Amino acid sequence: MTSPRALVTGAGIAGLSTAYWLARAGWDVTVLERFSAFRDGGQNIDVRGAAREVLSRMGLEEAVRGLGTTEQGTALVDGDGRVIARFPVEDPDGPTAELEILRGDLAGVILGALPDSVTVRYGDQIEGVRDDGTSVEVTLMSGPAERYDLVVIAEGVRSRTRDLIPGLTVTRRELGVTMAYGTIARTGDDDRWWRWYSAEGGRQITLRPDRTGTTRATLAFTGDGDLGDLPLDRVRAELRGRFHDAGWQAERVVDGFARSDDVYLDRLTQIVMPSWSAGRVCVTGDAAWCVTPLGGGGTSLAMVGGYVLAAYLSRAEVGVALTRYEQWMRPLIEDAQKLPPGTPGLFYPTSAAGVRALRLAARIGSTGVLRRLTARIGHVARTGRALPEMGGPPPR
Repeated sequence: MTSPRALVTGAGIAGLSTAYWLARAGWDVTVLERFSAFRDGGQNIDVRGAAREVLSRMGLEEAVRGLGTTEQGTALVDGDGRVIARFPVEDPDGPTAELEILRGDLAGVILGALPDSVTVRYGDQIEGVRDDGTSVEVTLMSGPAERYDLVVIAEGVRSRTRDLIPGLTVTRRELGVTMAYGTIARTGDDDRWWRWYSAEGGRQITLRPDRTGTTRATLAFTGDGDLGDLPLDRVRAELRGRFHDAGWQAERVVDGFARSDDVYLDRLTQIVMPSWSAGRVCVTGDAAWCVTPLGGGGTSLAMVGGYVLAAYLSRAEVGVALTRYEQWMRPLIEDAQKLPPGTPGLFYPTSAAGVRALRLAARIGSTGVLRRLTARIGHVARTGRALPEMGGPPPR
């Protein structure tokens, strides 16, 4: 009997994790990635909650620890760089998690661990999908149609493939925050802490350590205006205009972004779907439930989702498995998407008084026993339920 065939679109954390576990569950897996090569860039991410157990079952925990960013904790600073509040790594799922790693490093570790039954194809994408109830025929940009027993869409928040599928309904919750990410030169003043600075006007600057001798920076701001369609030079000019008077290290970051070749933008948008599957096509990761950095834990939820999907597909036919996968994952997702009251304004104050109130709250929250309570804001992808176990040969 031949193994069932799955096509996974997207070679990010969600896609590679899903491919890994589907292969372990007995599937013949092809991963389709629209970019021409593996993307090893990206910012600091973490592995939290149930994803730590998933990582352990993959046998990759030590490899991930060995590639850690060395971040010691999270610190809020004022305009002079003075520390207002510190949250050291005490809780494995605190503001700085126990397992911090660069996105490209984690993706590379999983890519290197893929079983031989996984094929990764770059520079191609789906143009059309036809599901006849027993299999899925996909038309590819590269040529002839191909047929699979299952298609898993593991792309980003703005997944083009997801939007091709009849029966998948998407609600986009715009949070009103734009984040610009980039890598800048490290200086002698940089330490091993994730430093946060808030300025009035709904602006925020962060600096994070990495293991490569550079610094990962973000410029975030609230308000209207999606810069995503602008040429990169225009984006840099817009950022300079928005942050010219923000204070702290705004000038350094803006200048660094002008020289960085990996600057990219994200307009924070939650994805909410009443169902994550239609026939033999399903979605996972950000394409299904993007929680945004404000919710946190997107990487961990992607890893857990890939495992849970494969576990149920190893124990039941496709329709039943997709239903159980959704039933198991949805409480985790709904919890992560439930943002604190007042978000994003609470974390991106527009007035000087709001900035002072945020700093006061952080200072109080970082003291004594309150620090442990504050750290719980990072408790995403946690569950009291055991992960479903892998079954035998996968049913069709």
